[in-house]
Amino acid sequence: MPKPRKRLAGAAGPDKRASGKCPKTENLDEALAKVEKSNHWKTSAFKNHGKILNYWLMKSEPESRMEKGVDVKFSIEDLKAQPKQTACWDGVRNYQARNFLRTMKVEDEAFFYHSNCKQPGIVGLVKIVKEAYPDYTQFEKNNPHYDPSSKEDNPKWSMVDVQFVRMMKRFISLAELKAYHQAHRVTGGPLKNMALFIHQRLSVQPLTQEEFDFILSLEEMEPN
Repeated sequence: MPKPRKRLAGAAGPDKRASGKCPKTENLDEALAKVEKSNHWKTSAFKNHGKILNYWLMKSEPESRMEKGVDVKFSIEDLKAQPKQTACWDGVRNYQARNFLRTMKVEDEAFFYHSNCKQPGIVGLVKIVKEAYPDYTQFEKNNPHYDPSSKEDNPKWSMVDVQFVRMMKRFISLAELKAYHQAHRVTGGPLKNMALFIHQRLSVQPLTQEEFDFILSLEEMEPN
């Protein structure tokens, strides 16, 4: 498989805030009531044929940023442009995020999240098509993710292959997710413990099925 453009995946700083304003409280309450009434979020939109799947959120930078002479940009459009719409998720240099990569199984599903940009948020869905294997970028001296302490007979860093599934029906912004997270901390809703707000620096984060399904349900609603 041709090497895709590289991304900064593991050591990125905190995401920038969304440029839009947070939803007003009364609008959020109304939206929550609609979601809870529909119960749509309680059933996954994916058919897993009885297989137990894990769910993830994976961050990547959609805007050009040079690091050691390499553009670390990798958007969902870049993924779609790859052969078979598949690419390796390289460059993770955080141990916890790496461990999550190593936990992933084929057919696991993930949200593709645009980070470190003017409008961060969830833009699409991907699935895992190859489980963790050594990240080749750790051995490339000219790569911004080169790690001289990693040895080929005992590599420190891993990557997985992901494949584009579809775009979200609408963009789910960080601001919108944050508003639900804050509301759910009070009400006990699905996003009350979402890792996006508890472990903000992690570029690879687990989601519960409840979190995953709730976020999918937001596609059917008008943004607040």
